[in-house]
Amino acid sequence: MAGMVEVTNLTKYYGKFPAIEDVSFEVKRGEIVGFLGPNGAGKTTTMRIITGFLPPTSGTASVAGYDLVDKSREARAHIGYLPETVPLYTDMTVESYLGFMGTIRGMDSKRIKVRTGEVIDACRLGDYRRSHIGKLSKGFRQRVGIAQAVLHEPDVLILDEPTIGIDPIQVVETRQLIKDLSGSHTVILSTHILPEVSMLCNRVLIIHEGSIVAEDTPRDLANKLQGVERLEAEVQGPPAEVAEALGKIRGVREVDIATDNPNHNIFKIQARRGLDLRPTVSRIVVNNGWSLLNLQLVSMSLEEIFLKLTTEEDVDA
Repeated sequence: MAGMVEVTNLTKYYGKFPAIEDVSFEVKRGEIVGFLGPNGAGKTTTMRIITGFLPPTSGTASVAGYDLVDKSREARAHIGYLPETVPLYTDMTVESYLGFMGTIRGMDSKRIKVRTGEVIDACRLGDYRRSHIGKLSKGFRQRVGIAQAVLHEPDVLILDEPTIGIDPIQVVETRQLIKDLSGSHTVILSTHILPEVSMLCNRVLIIHEGSIVAEDTPRDLANKLQGVERLEAEVQGPPAEVAEALGKIRGVREVDIATDNPNHNIFKIQARRGLDLRPTVSRIVVNNGWSLLNLQLVSMSLEEIFLKLTTEEDVDA
């Protein structure tokens, strides 16, 4: 099945400067994809092209099967966009603003009325439907921005920094709203908040210096980049003896003691990639009469992945 968003060999030059070069990726229906990159990496340029605001120098981008250059109007009808700075009319009420947005999108009055009620409920704006937008907090303005983005029932939602600058409670509520919307929309989420990607996204795209440097689930990226399986075992027993026994397990490359506590220690075990040594580790600990207090596989965090891909010169991803 073709992707809901398809980007192929996309390149954009500003004068002689290449903002992005040969960028290709695909987002399937129903996915939430995190789009990450440091400042100046080409993230904003790519977002502007796939929302129809900017033409590429070369390459193609399509949404719902419509090319964003040749069939721009048709493609944009399938897109809901929340820019980082939401273009709200602060002297309008929430209800009148959504009605206005429906009108400029070509929706008929009956559909506007129905959808306005639906998105107000979905975005939990019921108590503020007749409030002037200028009197709302930043978090509720973000909700109004999301409401206008989904008003016309687009197939694709593109959200640029949707939780930037709002308080922690509203961050949690906005993230839950995005999760709720993902069931009926394909979502591309651009954010600098890496834990947000871990919580919300099925897959991540990382762009660096104008090129896609990684594309996968956070877990699979971690497995590829760290090159080993990492295991942490919390064991009550003599540290030197425990470390020696664990180091003799076939496939173990290295054992480090992370704590030095007379009662128990955490042993960080690096093993050959693809090996799950938890059954072997637990058996050895028990057979030696030691106590196994905790045992878990440990992956690289998304922060570690991001830093490895965007700060090291020679990365085999």
